Order: sequence, then structure tokens, then C-alpha cells
Amino acid sequence: MARILIIDDDHDVCGTIESLATRLGHDSESAHTLERGMGKLRAGGFDVVFLDIRLPDGNGLDRLPEVKSMPDSPEVIILTGKGDADGAELAIQGGVWDYLLKPSPVKEITLTLGRALKYRDEKRSRTNLVALNLENVVGRSQAMRACFDLVAQACQSDSNVLITGETGTGKELFARTIHENSARPDGEFVVVDCASLTENLVESTLFGHKKGAFTGADRDSIGLVKLADKGTLFLDEVGEMPLSLQKSFLRVLQERRFRPVGEAREVHSDFRLISATNRDLQTLVDEQRFRSDLFFRLKTVQIRLPPLRERREDIKPLAMHFVDQLCDRYDAPIKGFGSEFFSVLETYDWPGNVRELGNVLERAFIAAGAERTIYAMHLPQELRIKVAKVQIDERARRPETRAQAQAQAESRAASPFLSSPDLDGKLPALKDFKEMAEKHYLEALVSREDGDIKNILATSGLSRSHFYALLKKHDIKHQD
Repeated sequence: MARILIIDDDHDVCGTIESLATRLGHDSESAHTLERGMGKLRAGGFDVVFLDIRLPDGNGLDRLPEVKSMPDSPEVIILTGKGDADGAELAIQGGVWDYLLKPSPVKEITLTLGRALKYRDEKRSRTNLVALNLENVVGRSQAMRACFDLVAQACQSDSNVLITGETGTGKELFARTIHENSARPDGEFVVVDCASLTENLVESTLFGHKKGAFTGADRDSIGLVKLADKGTLFLDEVGEMPLSLQKSFLRVLQERRFRPVGEAREVHSDFRLISATNRDLQTLVDEQRFRSDLFFRLKTVQIRLPPLRERREDIKPLAMHFVDQLCDRYDAPIKGFGSEFFSVLETYDWPGNVRELGNVLERAFIAAGAERTIYAMHLPQELRIKVAKVQIDERARRPETRAQAQAQAESRAASPFLSSPDLDGKLPALKDFKEMAEKHYLEALVSREDGDIKNILATSGLSRSHFYALLKKHDIKHQD
């Protein structure tokens, strides 16, 4: 018997799925708002959750990372009343089990639920859990935890891996981590910088050559592919591989055999392939600058490393990790950080990602010298200038905010309900006073919450339908 949660504001949909679950012998619960549903999920114990996209208090897709990061997270089946191709793509990328359009036939819901539960049972029965050695890999954000899950999958097989991400995100570090946690840690980790391969020596560099094969070949040479035998071959910046080489390399991938330059016999190499690129290989394929068949071979397992600006919560632990390493390298006492140091780092956009962060911290470490604390003033001037400009731009917007706050204050002061009403004169009828107070309350509520429907409903305790009915009653304009 499984536990199923339906998060949907459509009571008929909830009732249909609850009835179906009961007939199948499962327990089920419903939640009609996103926050209430998330609260139930945090309590744990659910095997499958049917999650609507468009809910009164938010978008279900926005909460997918949180759901998937929960301990023993449930399988997620997305529900939506509109055909949204982009939403389907985001849902699948977020790790959902399926994506159903409302109204879906009961048979389709039954099949999807049954398959999700079968998958979950098989997943729970696995005993070969992977304990990863993540030395020097720092990250606690949801985005990084998703990457660690993919690394764990890659370590359990010998499949080809493609790691993508901007320059400086740590692609080679992740490749080495996969190698060290795989079944080949004792083999060589051989790096091939595809961007530096010269057209005339590329085959000799990769496949080796016999003595006398060409001018300057004064002795036999073992190529990088053979050096990776029983280990891992890492193709860095694979998007830069010359088109002329891609066809021959595709055969090497398929057969694990190749012929050194000037050699009559083929040579075998049992290597595991990991590739990395900061280029969009699909775009290169569309432009016929990269072979599609090679692209499909490379990406059996694909890991996208997020840029640092998408995981700002990792900046502080990364900074502490780098500074600890610097203290060890220079045999220096442990250093502390100024109160504003991390807020400055988190304001910067980090176009060079983790690599740039490491460089900046080393410069700050050196600038601090013998001081026991690293302050923001020790950071490079160009970084501090960019951060200052961002902060000034933010402050430039604040006068408008202050003007709005002043207007709200004036509105509240003018309100006979929210200020102390003058009841010394002639009193209105109680019914009229209630109407007047209700209208002023709604006007102040909309103004204070800046029209944010989620906050309005949370503050007032009103339902969405009741709130809109009151707006209509008092002829108050509000844009949702």
C-alpha cells in the first residue's frame, strides 16, 4: 500500500484521483494550495505526488527542486490544464516521473501511477548504494546535489559522460571525481586539450606513431588514447575537436581500436571516456560543425554544472574552503572574515565562476598579509567597484519605494478606520461604518502588500474567491 498526495486546487481532480487510489488499495490525501501541499510533503511518508503547475499561491514547477531534495523524495507526476511544451521540458529536466494534461483518462492515470510505484519499489530494493569521495568538491545547494546524484550514477557504470558548463565551473574536477569513484581509480586519468590539438599532429598526439612515420619522428611514441588504457580519457573542450578528426575518433569509440601513424597493425585500448565543453554542442551540430553521431555517443550520461551565480548559497562554503587551502599552502594561521565580506562576494556575478572566485580569494589572502581577518577592502578594486555600482543602482530605485511608503502612510492617516476615527461628531449607522471600514481595510491591504495576492490572502485570511468578491463589491481595482 502506497501513500499518495494530490496538490491541486481543482476539487474534482483531487476527488477523482483519491477515489482511484482507494480502489487500488492506496492511501491518499489532497491539498488545494501549494504551501499546504509542501507542508505535507515536508512531513514525509509519501510515495507519489500529483502536482499541479498553476496553483492559487504559486507555480508547482518552482518547487520541484525542493521536492526532489527531500529525504526519500516521492515520485512526481505533474498535472496541468494547459498544454505547455516549455513546462513539460522543465518538468522532465527537474526529474518528474510523468507529465499529464487535465483532464486525463482514468486509465492513463492508473498506468502512470502503477509504473511510478513499480519504479519506486525497484529503486528502494537496490542495495548497492554509492558512497562518493567528494574531496575538493564543495556545494550544498540543490543544484549541486542534483549534480552529485548524476555523478553517483556515472560512477556505477563505464558509460561515456559529457560534462557541460561555463568556463571555470569545475568540469575537470568533476571528471576526476568520477574517475576516482569509478572501477578504474588505479588507471591513468589522461587529459586531452582538444583546443590545443594542431591539425598536422593531432592523430600522432592521440594515436601515437612509429619511428620514421614522418619527418621528426625519430622514435616510437605512445599516443594519449593508449596511455588511458584501463583508465579514463578526458576530452577537455571537445567542441573544439577538428571536424576532420571526429569521424576517425567515432570509430575509436565504437571499437576501442585504432592504428598509430605509420603502424600496420591496430592497437587496442580499454579506456573510459569523459568529455567536457563550454559550447552548445547541439548548436554546433545544427551548424554542421560537429558530427551528430559523435555527439550522441558522447552524452550517454550528461551533467550540466550550474554557474556560480545560480548557486550563490555555495559562495560562502567555497570561500572558506579556498582560504583554508591557502592557509595550509602558506603555513599561515587560520584567518577569519569581516562581517561584510561574504555579502560583497554574493553580490558579484562571477563571470569566471569558481575559478575566478579562487583567484580573487588568493589575491585577498595575499593582500591581508599577516592580518588574522580578511575584510572586503582586501578584495580586488575592480570587483569592489562593480559591486559598488550594483549597490548604487539598487539605492537609486529606493526613492520611488520611499515615495510609495509615504503615500501609503498618508493614505492610512486619512483613513477613518486605520487611524483613530473621529467619533465625537454625528455617528454613522453601524452598517455604514462597517462598509466604510471594510473598504478602507481592503484598500490599505492591497497597497501595503503591493498587490501580491499570496501575501494578501495570508494576511487577511480570506479565500481567493471571497477577496475578489469584496473587491467587486467596493469597486476596488487590483491587477493579479
